[in-house]
Amino acid sequence: MDELINTRLVQFLKVLGLDEEPMGMFFCDQPPEGGFSPKAGDLPTLEKERDNAVNWQEVFGSFSCVIKNIWLARKKQSTAWFSASHFGCPGGAFWLGFNKPQVETIINYVSSGIPGQMEGEFYCESPDKLRQIFGQVDPVPAPKPYCVFKPLGQFEDSEVPLLVTFFSRPESLCGLHQLAAFVTNDPEVVMSPWSAACGSMGAWPMHYLEKGMEKAVIGGWDPSARKFFKTDELTFTVPYDMFVSMLEKYEGSFLKTSTWENVHTKIRKSKTAWKESEE
Repeated sequence: MDELINTRLVQFLKVLGLDEEPMGMFFCDQPPEGGFSPKAGDLPTLEKERDNAVNWQEVFGSFSCVIKNIWLARKKQSTAWFSASHFGCPGGAFWLGFNKPQVETIINYVSSGIPGQMEGEFYCESPDKLRQIFGQVDPVPAPKPYCVFKPLGQFEDSEVPLLVTFFSRPESLCGLHQLAAFVTNDPEVVMSPWSAACGSMGAWPMHYLEKGMEKAVIGGWDPSARKFFKTDELTFTVPYDMFVSMLEKYEGSFLKTSTWENVHTKIRKSKTAWKESEE
């Protein structure tokens, strides 16, 4: 990975008031050794569903949220990885590019459910509307069998992340937001579309890249995944090239001004309030 990261990342995070190293996401041909991953299972595809060949009791019985596995990896400074057979969550399989189109059971579950059969999550008003959204997102198919998330410091020299995700509360997040605009000169560089929390870390940033658009994505809004975040914490995911530009250019930005020092005072107060450090 780029030597720039080894030499500048620690100070960059300190300036932003972030104590946790960001995670990089990439695809590879072999599963990592160790780390956290859902148990192997049979991926419920639309074809299998139409043939009534999906054991839904087994699928939901072995449910394992993508963000939960990433949360465990964050706590242990380890790796979280997924594949078409180690998906854990049918929704996650869709958002990480391992399964599309999405199965009707999940479309009904995430929206209004099936009266008398299944209660819905009501994250979308109806199955028809959700199908439209999934068609609009159209996640980029996973280019290799395994999707891996791990701290940037654990990347080998031969590994380069496709995306980089920061975990941040609002004060530091405002620095990331403004810096993304600073390095791109794009006033609409930061997006925050609807999705599952894992979709903000995978599908949406890749969706924009596929269209030739370099966008940062704020996520973590999914109520079902909030239990795997710190209180008030959100994700900020950027393409790797944007991340490198941020490292290269931050010293010439507002992050070195007295204005940012005022924000740093609030960051310290926030850490004290959450007993993460003393003021």
